[in-house]
Amino acid sequence: MVEQQLPGQCYRVSRTPHTPSRQTPTDSGKTRGGGLCIYINNAWCMNSTTTESHCSPNAEFLMVKCRPYYLPRELTSIILTAVYIPPDANARLAMKELSAAINKHQNKHPEAAFIVAGDFNHTNLKTVLPRFHQHVSCHTRGDKTLDHVYSNLAGAYKATPLPHIGQSDHLSLFLTPRYSPLIQRVKPAVRTIKVWPEGTDAVLQDRFKNTDWNMFTNTDLDQYASSVLDYISETTDSVTTQKRITMYPNQKPWMNRDVRLLLKARNTAFRSGDAHAYSTARANLKKGIKKAKHHYKKKVEEHFSNSNPRRMWQGLQTITDYRTTKPSPASSDVSFLNELNNFFARFERGNPTTKTDMTPDHQPLTLSPTDVGAVLSRINVHKAAGPDGIPGRVLRACSGELAGVLTDIFNLSLAHAVVPVCFKSTSIVPIPKNSNPSSLNDYRPVALTPIIAKCLEQLVLAHFKFCLPPHLDPHQFAYRQNRSTEDAVSIALHSVLSHLDNNNTYARMLFIDFSSAFNTIHPSQLIRKLTDLGISSLICKWLLDFLTNRPQHVRLDNRCSSTITMNTGVPQGCVMSPFLYSLFTHDCRPADGSNTIIKFADDTTVIGLISDNDEAAYREEVDRLAEWCDTNNLLLNTEKTKELIVDYRRNADPHPPIHIKGTAVERVSSFKFLGVHISEDLTWTTNCSKLVKKAHQRLFFLRTLRKNHLSSDILVNFYRCTIESILTNCITVWYGNCSASDRKALQRVVKTAQRIAGAPLPAIKDIYRKRCLKRAGKIIRDPSHPSHGLFTLLPSGRRYRSLRTRTTRYRNSFFPTAVRLLNSAS
Repeated sequence: MVEQQLPGQCYRVSRTPHTPSRQTPTDSGKTRGGGLCIYINNAWCMNSTTTESHCSPNAEFLMVKCRPYYLPRELTSIILTAVYIPPDANARLAMKELSAAINKHQNKHPEAAFIVAGDFNHTNLKTVLPRFHQHVSCHTRGDKTLDHVYSNLAGAYKATPLPHIGQSDHLSLFLTPRYSPLIQRVKPAVRTIKVWPEGTDAVLQDRFKNTDWNMFTNTDLDQYASSVLDYISETTDSVTTQKRITMYPNQKPWMNRDVRLLLKARNTAFRSGDAHAYSTARANLKKGIKKAKHHYKKKVEEHFSNSNPRRMWQGLQTITDYRTTKPSPASSDVSFLNELNNFFARFERGNPTTKTDMTPDHQPLTLSPTDVGAVLSRINVHKAAGPDGIPGRVLRACSGELAGVLTDIFNLSLAHAVVPVCFKSTSIVPIPKNSNPSSLNDYRPVALTPIIAKCLEQLVLAHFKFCLPPHLDPHQFAYRQNRSTEDAVSIALHSVLSHLDNNNTYARMLFIDFSSAFNTIHPSQLIRKLTDLGISSLICKWLLDFLTNRPQHVRLDNRCSSTITMNTGVPQGCVMSPFLYSLFTHDCRPADGSNTIIKFADDTTVIGLISDNDEAAYREEVDRLAEWCDTNNLLLNTEKTKELIVDYRRNADPHPPIHIKGTAVERVSSFKFLGVHISEDLTWTTNCSKLVKKAHQRLFFLRTLRKNHLSSDILVNFYRCTIESILTNCITVWYGNCSASDRKALQRVVKTAQRIAGAPLPAIKDIYRKRCLKRAGKIIRDPSHPSHGLFTLLPSGRRYRSLRTRTTRYRNSFFPTAVRLLNSAS
């Protein structure tokens, strides 16, 4: 026996019962072999318990939970698992039994280290637990590696082979720890934060209220605006303080100032040698930690008791200890930032800025302090400040005091058609798209503009929308009231399905992809189109000044690149940019009635309805679109442009590919169109499976909230926001034509969530009916909606005229179904 060769009382043994009564056909099915034991060194750990033991014909394992004397703070315990898989075991069932036990303990101890070791023979734990790491790379029996050691820590151990023990035919393995605690692997993060003392908002309001803003008045608008912004920034800095805080990677989230003071008091009492003071300090520290954890729990629960999705996700990340990986740029050197700035400005070609003549009879847009104050009071205080450094909190808290001077600046800017340079300045923060960025294209530019300038943009944008006709570009579904991706997909499919109801027909759908569409627009071309739409020349001149001569630099930490002046594109990060792009593309319309162009921002889809194999109109439409893009300086990305053909004819001829500028477009069998997976046979199995898979991932968070004893109301609210919203994404488009198996798969997710939440949840079918009626009602009340004409009342005025359908797939689509539901509800 092994214990006979070890010093007495140095080890304690945890073992599975290995007696003849256990080895029966109902247990392991063996009369010899197998059996497991785990030896724990007393010098390493005295606190260990057997948590689970299992014996079956396919697997034997023993799980022991240990709390060693020393353990890195990020780990709460170590769970050791000894495993034996017989050579003739069913590998799939063995791994299923073992993974179920490990998953159960991982849910119970999410911050524990798991070490799984033993004779696995022909099985591999990574097939069921892919996030576990195998540490044995040497042969353990002959030329085979039968003995494995897995853990949930990457690079935790190095395995070294040693001679056999006793009569064993397996080599022994010595594991050398290579795990470094988190505090050693990750440097503490030092952040500089702005501290807002109590009553700061009131102090700022008082100072701005008593400020004589007339002393900043200047005939030079740039100097006037910059001096006001500098004063607001300096005043804010004078009442706030900068504080450097150190964030340790293994710091507990409930740690606060009171607990730190109690820790210092305990350490001081220990060094003093006063036993009574030390005992009292320890008791106070224990109470303080308990109180801090209680307050932290209440704080987390508050995240789920309101309708703020941002705070809800913060609470969820806190409960699950979810840490996002935030890759940093390869370098913060100024030369690298200059390279990034030049790359982000690669579409800049020094476009000439054409002057727009100002007609005398055009009155300038005049804003009132009430309008400006209302916009300031709605500022999102969580948004990052722009290059001027003025936080949204100051503008929102002091909206009444700042409205007057900002109104004066805004009106002067609109009257003279000049935008202050400090309003146009853009600071770009490069965010890596992946964990290992290797090229400049691996960085995403996040543009920060002054918050005050965004407020001015909102007011001008409201004026734009008021001046434009409601029926302008009806098939542009982005940035408009009562328009959504659901409308775009519904109308696209309606045109296809209604056409396929006829004989000898098919449809071709071309999904266009543009390269950096927003960054290639010439402002002068945009101004000419706005003038043709009847926008006043004064506003057009102001807008041209807003889009040109824009200073841009790249900022990372405290370093900035040199400044580049931009004259091309509508800057991303500005409020008006998306709407201006939609106006720029309003003249992109089909020339033939058999074609349809569906637009959602820069996502453009050309639908060709083909009859009797005549594709001439469709191919001409694609050629015209390519010419339109060349004229308007938009770059077509042919490699990412895809085509999907819907053809139900049995003896259809092969379809020749479509070419754009001599390059053939790839044909696909399925495409993700505005979040909905469309297949060439218009079945929805692919779409439903994607939704179910994503919803199952969110169920993990729901189980985590349940395990943390949150109330059923909070669980239901979380389900409605994060799981139901996934399952019902564009549900009116696809649910009517779903197969029975797809509907059952969707409903199973609802039933699972219902068991977890402990409260009734609405069925998917009921949600579908409700959404159809709601969507139809909004379309009926909106005469400018492109689908409004599909809902026509009968002469009685009580019921709607049914759409004539021949096929089931068309009959079950959204618009015919909505008409039937409206008539049944009347």
